[in-house]
Amino acid sequence: MDTNTGSTTTAEAGEWQPLFDGKTTQGWHTYGQETVGKAWKVENGTLYLDASNKKDWQTSDGGDIVTEEEFDNFHLKLEWKIAENGNSGIIFYVQEDTAAYDYTWSTGLEMQVLDNDGHPDAKIHKHRAGDLYDLIASSPENVKPAGEWNQVEIISNNGKLEFHQNGEKIVETTLWDENWKQLVAGSKFAGMPGWGTFKSGKIALQDHGDSVWFRNIQIKRL
Repeated sequence: MDTNTGSTTTAEAGEWQPLFDGKTTQGWHTYGQETVGKAWKVENGTLYLDASNKKDWQTSDGGDIVTEEEFDNFHLKLEWKIAENGNSGIIFYVQEDTAAYDYTWSTGLEMQVLDNDGHPDAKIHKHRAGDLYDLIASSPENVKPAGEWNQVEIISNNGKLEFHQNGEKIVETTLWDENWKQLVAGSKFAGMPGWGTFKSGKIALQDHGDSVWFRNIQIKRL
């Protein structure tokens, strides 16, 4: 696939690189496929999942979408809003090897995107909006209600991971050390080979069968 045009042009370290040009899905494709599923649409400067044609827990012609490029040390910024009762996620360090891994979350770490007031996952500790999914609960909780925009940042630099949401740091941890290994061992990912060990990978936006919108997606290599 051509990764040398438009929004997918590789930026030098320290330069902000748009991952979404506001007009097309260029630079993205559905996990394990060549193109982006038709349920992912661009409208009014947003990249959104139209989940009206739901199929099981995902969307017909949807699926998680991933970047063409891989990133190791990075600072990701974007805005998201979720439909009422909705669930999605921002997943990173994804290994796109469909022979070994069925889903983006088979390898990737996730910042949870959720309607805390309406989705049943919100009743589960470490499954609320802004959490490092199933590993670390976010604090403070400052997510906005369904239908309102949230500005988030994920910063991963030499094993130091931070999540920021609406101007506040909400998660901070160290990746890949002994404490991290214990966190993974106590999570739902404990039985997934290699999960939480990858130091480079793709960024994914999740199709969890609910409508979700993203905009102003940009990344800086660190």
